[in-house]
Amino acid sequence: MIDAHCHLNFRDFEKDLEEVINRARERGVNKIINVGSNLETSKKAVELAKRFKGLYATVGIHPHHADKLEKNWEEELEELTKHPKVVAIGETGLDNFRYQSNGITNSKLQKDLFIKHIEIAHKFNLPLMIHNRQAGKEILEIVNFYKKDIAGGLFHCFSGDVGFLKKVLDLGFYIGFDGNITYKGIAKGETTSLSDLVKIAPMERIILETDAPYLSPIPLRGSRNEPVNVIITAEAIDQIKNISFSEVKKRTTENSISLFKLK
Repeated sequence: MIDAHCHLNFRDFEKDLEEVINRARERGVNKIINVGSNLETSKKAVELAKRFKGLYATVGIHPHHADKLEKNWEEELEELTKHPKVVAIGETGLDNFRYQSNGITNSKLQKDLFIKHIEIAHKFNLPLMIHNRQAGKEILEIVNFYKKDIAGGLFHCFSGDVGFLKKVLDLGFYIGFDGNITYKGIAKGETTSLSDLVKIAPMERIILETDAPYLSPIPLRGSRNEPVNVIITAEAIDQIKNISFSEVKKRTTENSISLFKLK
């Protein structure tokens, strides 16, 4: 199995990184993609990919950091992208959700940063790791404008309504589902439950993620998430879609390998 989006490159895993990786491997989660959210964590993701078999990296700057860009960030990001185990550009996208710890970052800065990531992904022929939080309309406008330059990608931690899902699928993107598909009800600011989106999304486009250390699935909600818990998300999908766990495992693994060209 594959956890296609997590953050073992974050400080949450400094004390027991190898144990976390081994727990995942023991349960059959043999490939893990660590996602960069700024230059520091992008560098760390590449370092982990160099150090551990089965670990890969994406490099990018999260929209929350659009107003905190370092000098020469583009050159540094492109240099990191040259490593053969960098499999996507991101985490990039737009975020219109007002967090208590971080208000809504300037919209124009977010859009400019997203477009720069699209340009870098095009230059290196890599897919995008897209973050969308209540910004689907604006993201689709940008993606549609640049679609000839985009080599596919993953809408990480998917949310939105059925119409948005269909538009994303029509553009050829994959859909990432995380542990929050096990949560009951509809998230704040959304109109459609994640379980309803899982039902509709075709298996040939679904990819499994954890977003660890965040979004631990029930019954582990509130604790630190880990790549091994991608298994719980797979089990939730098999129940929602009424298909076998082995089929979920097989199809999602194939999808991740295809999109990210994993070896």
